[in-house]
Amino acid sequence: MSERPKNDEPSDRPTDPFDEIIASEADRDPDLAVIEAGSRTLRAQAAPEAGDDAPRRPQDPEVAAALREVEAELAGRWPETKLEPSLGRMTALMDILGEPQRAYPAIHITGTNGKTSTARMIEQLLRAFDLRTGRYTSPHVQMVTERISLDGAPIDPERFVETYRDIEPYVGMVDASQPHRMSFFEVLTGMAYAAFADAPVDVAVVEVGMGGGWDATNVIDGQVAVVTPVALDHTDRLGQTPGEIAVEKAGIIKEGASVVLAQQPVDAAQALLKHAVEVDATVAREGMEFGVLQREVAVGGQLLTLRGLGGDYEDVFLPLHGEHQAHNAAVALAAVESFFGVGRDRSEALDADVVRRAFASASSPGRLEVVRRSPTVLLDAAHNPAGARAAAAAVSEAFGFTRLVGVVGTSADKDVRGLLEAFEPVLAEVVVTRNSTQRAMDADELAALAVEVFGADRVQVEPRLDDAIEAAVTLAEEEGELAGAGVLVTGSVITVGEARLLLGKE
Repeated sequence: MSERPKNDEPSDRPTDPFDEIIASEADRDPDLAVIEAGSRTLRAQAAPEAGDDAPRRPQDPEVAAALREVEAELAGRWPETKLEPSLGRMTALMDILGEPQRAYPAIHITGTNGKTSTARMIEQLLRAFDLRTGRYTSPHVQMVTERISLDGAPIDPERFVETYRDIEPYVGMVDASQPHRMSFFEVLTGMAYAAFADAPVDVAVVEVGMGGGWDATNVIDGQVAVVTPVALDHTDRLGQTPGEIAVEKAGIIKEGASVVLAQQPVDAAQALLKHAVEVDATVAREGMEFGVLQREVAVGGQLLTLRGLGGDYEDVFLPLHGEHQAHNAAVALAAVESFFGVGRDRSEALDADVVRRAFASASSPGRLEVVRRSPTVLLDAAHNPAGARAAAAAVSEAFGFTRLVGVVGTSADKDVRGLLEAFEPVLAEVVVTRNSTQRAMDADELAALAVEVFGADRVQVEPRLDDAIEAAVTLAEEEGELAGAGVLVTGSVITVGEARLLLGKE
């Protein structure tokens, strides 16, 4: 096992591992510091494999046609990449609808990476404690309906269509009264809040689309605000440093709320804590009030000991790969403890058995998801350098590949070179491609960057995603059936979603 952090001064008294962590964190950059964990393989009893909860296209022709019509109408609005930073349109819609976002408490999540996985774990924990949940996440992997979930499952296509038609007249009223029509994301957010109120849910788990303060979701007042790790992404809109980006993300922290902070770069932590003080919020920090005490690789995932706000939770099996997912789990646990008042209104921990059951059933489609064997094909939606570094480390730790071939299709507006550089140490070869969206980087342009990072002899170009996957599988199979080669499809949520369909996960 890797060594845990130790205090410099010897002591005769037994030490609490968490005290050692806090002591070591005092002199370290939070962006680099992690709560160190074991890496030896543990033959633990794995939980049943999580179900594939990605939505399917409706079989009923009438429902399918109605859904396509709504999707087309939504697509005719401003896309998520075109923004006019204002809450005016959302505030107007909520007012006309009777403030549906105030019908239930909420846990509001921002950050750069890990938001969706953390949201899904929070949802699992809340449901394990018999609460009805609504979850709103973005972007979707395969179908737009998966953005809005009720009780852990994507909203039915029929209900999605009904919700859209219910609010459509009011959206039209807002369109007519504002300088700009409502965007695709704003309308979807309004649909989610309306669907949650109609269900009704006991609690909503809401992921921001971009930023925080002016994000469309921020008409909701989360009694718990969660900030996953802040890194560089959308720098043209949010800021050039983690600290600048964190200023915008801090906007979801409301007066008197509880705030759960993942490990952050120093400047981001300063910005978030400054805002929390200004609004009299109660803060819980990873590595201080909560965190990962121990982590061991296990069959099908990892075995964790988590320190929560109310105590320690041992033998927590998480069927997701990578250290980053362990830290997401710690953040999710602290968020749910905060929701129930642990560490603020009550001191006792949550029921450990319920917590274990919840985490054992966690899933996160498109996040180091195995979709094929022989050779193993993994999907991971990493789309920025920080996400790519986390995915690369997790692949190296959890899978014993003798050779890994990458299929990479990215958006043109991302730090593509940074992403490629993060994956270069773990990919023997890369097949560059593109997905079907207009935002996708041209395959030849991507290839030129890839050659600079990997060298020409390690780069292959296949403009069609299906051809790229086939080429990568062929390269992996050259190692022989028992050689342990694999394929990683990555670079964009859209690329991963389209690959998922091509590989039969629909």
